[in-house]
Parts: sequence; structure tokens; C-alpha cells
Amino acid sequence: MVSENASTSPTLFSIERLSVAFLRRRQSPFTAVREVTFTIREDETVALVGESGSGKSVTALAMMGLLPKYNADIASASRVVYQERNLLRNDDEAWRRLRGADMAMIFQEPMTSLNPVFTVGYQMAEVLRLHKGLSAAAAQARCVELLDEVGLPEPRRALARYPSQLSGGQQQRAMIAMALACTPRLLIADEPTTALDVTVQKQIVELLKTLKARHRMSILFISHDLALVGELADRIIVMRRGEIREEGTTETIFSSPRDRYTQALLQCRPRLDEVPSRLPTIDDFMAEVSAEPQKRLESAEPSPTPSSQGERGDSPPLLEVSQLKKSFFKREGLWRRHEIPAVKGASFTLRRGKTLGVVGESGCGKTTLGLTLLRLHRATGGTVRFDGQDVLSLSDEAFMPYRRRMQIVFQNPYASLNPRFTVGQSLLEPILLHRMAVGRSAATTLALDWLQRVGLDREAFDKYPHEFSGGQRQRIALARALTVEPELLVCDEPVSALDVSVQAQILNLLKDLQAQLGVSYLFISHDLAVVRYLCDAVMVMRDGEVVETGDVDSLYRNPQSVYTRQLLEAVPRGRNQGTA
Repeated sequence: MVSENASTSPTLFSIERLSVAFLRRRQSPFTAVREVTFTIREDETVALVGESGSGKSVTALAMMGLLPKYNADIASASRVVYQERNLLRNDDEAWRRLRGADMAMIFQEPMTSLNPVFTVGYQMAEVLRLHKGLSAAAAQARCVELLDEVGLPEPRRALARYPSQLSGGQQQRAMIAMALACTPRLLIADEPTTALDVTVQKQIVELLKTLKARHRMSILFISHDLALVGELADRIIVMRRGEIREEGTTETIFSSPRDRYTQALLQCRPRLDEVPSRLPTIDDFMAEVSAEPQKRLESAEPSPTPSSQGERGDSPPLLEVSQLKKSFFKREGLWRRHEIPAVKGASFTLRRGKTLGVVGESGCGKTTLGLTLLRLHRATGGTVRFDGQDVLSLSDEAFMPYRRRMQIVFQNPYASLNPRFTVGQSLLEPILLHRMAVGRSAATTLALDWLQRVGLDREAFDKYPHEFSGGQRQRIALARALTVEPELLVCDEPVSALDVSVQAQILNLLKDLQAQLGVSYLFISHDLAVVRYLCDAVMVMRDGEVVETGDVDSLYRNPQSVYTRQLLEAVPRGRNQGTA
């Protein structure tokens, strides 16, 4: 809901003609932000929206004085005005007085923002001691109040914990509490919910709305998801390639977007109320063609016809799982061990050429289930029959041929790709290990063919992972898994950290590859809209147990479990998304 006073409130921050370029060795400077101008009023939430690389975070870092001095060049005409002062002229001491007190920032990855060697309480108290001059006892009391305000359970105990001992949602709440410690007038939230599941995402958004109303502060919310910001923002600013493409109230942007790029952002994300044969991408909308995007898609060269959606008995079972269990054990004292059950008797069937979506909140056992199926974790009970063979009972040597037939794509391709290997080396390794080609020349030809099939050119073969975007790295991870022609591909949150356009490209690619190869997917995700688009059947997990399983259409239209309904209700719909 739009703040009643947002449109008439005085201006709090004014960003005027902000231009930022990054100096590069032996290359011309790269301009990340170009002539950006906008205002933030008191008691207003402004959303900066755009794809990765559009300049959103650079704009926010410039406002906070956090750009690297060694290579960031801010144009002399740029101004960030607060209380009639151009903050870009601040020295280090002036910035230190301002940050945390008048303006604060929440980053996308709280685990990289919080110091892992200090407790949460120590880091929060440090802010209060530096800016408020509170004693240790007063700072601790204030920290307890702040953690309680952001809804962290057992706040006094949480102060003594290290960041690694908190879940992702709890870490983000701790970061919000730290940012609010000195009641800043402006809170900058840079993609604070991107890697969180839908229920925690909804909680964080509702928390920000509550805190904004309580403290009468302004928020600059940065995201690539228009549906999400539609539930929070008063005004939306759309950026692309360092420039502002469109600006307006949330109602205007959703009801009558003028810029084609804004229209593309609204259409690229999967919806709950309709499932197109293919998701449109940014390029579909931005192409200089007079036809409408959907018409251009229909008239384009058709890809292989995907299998009909829905879990039907017209294809034989590939994977039959019965009462699969996995527990972890924590040592207590010298002799005792405490059992922590992660998967509590999961049973399901996945048919050939079909996709089973596994959904649930973080910590429900989704990833553990996928890793246990592939014997990357040792199961503590149950059976996994792959093509009729119980693979859990096989020796390591006997299981080796099945490793080729069962592959996995992880959530973070940068972490799963060896940074010291070129793309070519990463692709050749499984090809040669599983003898998919005879000789290095034939293996190289096969690797290059797979790069082309996932939409990358031959030049990628000799490059390193850091030279690619997140979406390109995910394509490389897909190519590596598919070089050995698997029959089952476990996809563990493969698109959760990607912006909506790249996400659409990867999802379309997965559908195309399934149609071409007949591969089955076990698709693990917390994004129910993505699962709705890609999957034939859905299995809902909670606390290690299977809550509900069913055909995707039936389950989304008529969920039987209260928990499933809660997950569906938590999906951000913005101002134009329908219901299931």
C-alpha cells in the first residue's frame, strides 16, 4: 500500500546526474551508471528495479560512499544531496558519522556482511557504542530490544550466537536490526530477499513495511523482481544498462508501463495463473521488430515439442523412492550422539521424461533428499530404485556406471565450477572420465557441441568461470552435467539467484533439453511460480517429511495441506499476478 504522505512529503535525498565509471587496466573505462537522477521523499519507499548489471547496486553504493576508490570514478557533476550538502564531497570521517546514524544499508548476502568471527551481539553493540556512546550494558539491552523488534526468536540467546549458527532468514533479520540500531532516516535494502524462500521473503517484506511505518523512515529497495517490489514500494524506478528507463508510482508501472523494457520485466517471470509454452525473455521484447513479443515467439523457429505437462502413467518409472531417510549425528560428550533427522521417510516416483518439483522452506530437507538420492550423502534407511535397481545397496565400484546416469546441477555455479579450470577443462573431465568419446580430439568436439546447445559460443571453451555472468555460468554447469548423457538430472535451486530474464532463458533451455533428450528432472526450488511452469508433479516437504504430492495442475488449484496453501499465498504477485 502506498504511503498516504509519500507523494507530498519533503525531499529527503536527491540524486542528481550521477555517473559512475570503473577504470580498467589496458581497457577503456566501463560506465556503470549514466546521468541518473531521482529523489527519495520522507516516509517513502522507492524501488530500483532492473537486471543484474543495470547499475542498481552501484547507485546505492555511491549514495553510501562505499565505491572502491582505486578504480571508481564519479563524474564531477554528480550530486547526492542530503540536508543541503553534497555527500560526494564528504571525507572519510564525515562518511563514518553519517553511515549507520542517518543512513544504513542491508546487503544481499548477510553471511558475507556479518563478520564470522564475532558474535551477533558484539557486532550490533559496536554500532551503538560508536554512534550513540552507550555503555556495554545499555548497548546489550538495546540489542535485545532490536532483535525482538525484528522478530528473532530468543533474542538474548541470539546475541551470543555467531552468524553461522543462524539460518538465512535469521541472519537477514539480524542485519536489519543492526541497520536500525541508530534509527536511520534512510534504509537501503540491496536485494535482501533474493536467496530466501517465499515464506521468509514474505516475512522480511512485511517486516520492512512495519518498521518503516513505526520509525517513519524512507526505504530504497533494490530488486530485479517487479512482482516483489509491487507489494512494498510507493514508487518504482526501472534501470537498464546504467540508465533510468521509466519512473512512476507502483500503480502506474503495473497498470500501464510505457517502456518496452518495463513490460518485459513484468512478463518474464512465471505466473501462478497461467503456464505459457515458453517464457518470453528480455531479448524477445527489446528486439527491433514491429510484431508483439508473443507473436514473435510463435512465429520463431519451433523448438522440439515438450512433453505434455502433468504426471500421467504413459511413461515408465525411472526413479522409485520408498521410505528414504537421512539423519545427521552430533556428538554429545565422549560416547553419546544426538540424531538430527533431515529426511524422514520420503516416498515418490519420477517417470521418464518428466519433472518432479520438490518445494518447501529452507531447512525442510529438499537438498539433503537430492544429495542422498545420488549417494553424495549416505542414507540411513529406505530404498532408491533407479531403472529397477536399488542403487543404495550397490558397492562404490558397482555404482560407478550409475554416476554417469544420475547428475546434479547446484544452486551456485561459481562455487561448483573449479575457478582454476577453464570451461573446456571442466567439460572435458567428465567426458574423459566416463569415456563418452574416444580421444581428446573427439572429446573436445563433444564439449564444443554442448556449449553450443546451451547457447554459448566456442570462445567460452578457453575462458575461466569468473569471466562469465551468473546465467552463463549456470549454462556451463548444465553443459557439464549433460555431457555424459544422464537420464536423471537433479536441479538444486538452479535459478534462485538469477534475475528474471536469465531465469526465463534457463527455464526455457531446460524444457528444450528435456524434449530433445528425454531426461528426467528432480527440480528442487522454493519458488512455486517457477515450479508451476516447469514441473509435471509437485512434492511439498516440511521438516523432513513429505506433506503432499500430486499432479501440478491439481495441487496448485486445490491444495489439500494447510502448509501448501500457506506457501502458495506467500508467492509475491505484485499488482497484476493472478492466483493459482
